[in-house]
Amino acid sequence: MSASKGHLYLIPTTLGDNAPLEVLPISVKKVIEQTDTYIVENEKAARRFIKKINSGKSQSGLKLFNLNKFTDPSELPLFLEPCLNGVNVGILSDAGCPGIADPGADIVKLAHQKNIKVIPLVGPSSILMAMMSSGMNGQSFTFNGYLPIDKDERKKEIKRLERLSFERNQSQIFIETPYRNNKMLEDLVQLLDGNTELCVACDITLASEFIKTQPAHHWKKNMVDLHKRPTIFIIHKT
Repeated sequence: MSASKGHLYLIPTTLGDNAPLEVLPISVKKVIEQTDTYIVENEKAARRFIKKINSGKSQSGLKLFNLNKFTDPSELPLFLEPCLNGVNVGILSDAGCPGIADPGADIVKLAHQKNIKVIPLVGPSSILMAMMSSGMNGQSFTFNGYLPIDKDERKKEIKRLERLSFERNQSQIFIETPYRNNKMLEDLVQLLDGNTELCVACDITLASEFIKTQPAHHWKKNMVDLHKRPTIFIIHKT
């Protein structure tokens, strides 16, 4: 790798509106203090996060590139030009770790192609933290992202994941749009075998954090309000 190239830092953010340095290591603060160019999912959220980390940093001196579902893929090489000119660049997700269930993965792939050094920083991943606290199979698990919206397709997918979990002894992780979380929990309780383990992990690292694993039939008597709360669902059938 050329010594003249800048590095691409993968900078984790908080999973909610809590104090950043309660859940992030000092290494994140040091990188943000020394970095003025960022690739961000949401500019307003990124500026707010940077200000929380380093209130003295000049906002007008920041150079931000927007990377989200509306970004034209042809623009991506432009985002890494600062690195090619010796300037360090940071990637910021809206929440959690860049590149994990996040559009940042496209930039990371391009950085590798251009021989730009990629440096991941330590921070909270709701997916891994939910898996850690679920009591399920940490040796074999799969993150499946969002399940289908269509009712019939969703039903088939839930049953397919339950079957895979049993056949492979593999925990199955997935998420839902926060305002549809309650419906997802209702569907899972209705469709899963009563003895299939279901973990619900929401508001991870926040004061309102809730993490519970129990058989599906137990959830019928212990439903929880997940409306608009970031939630991870994990199932495992044995």
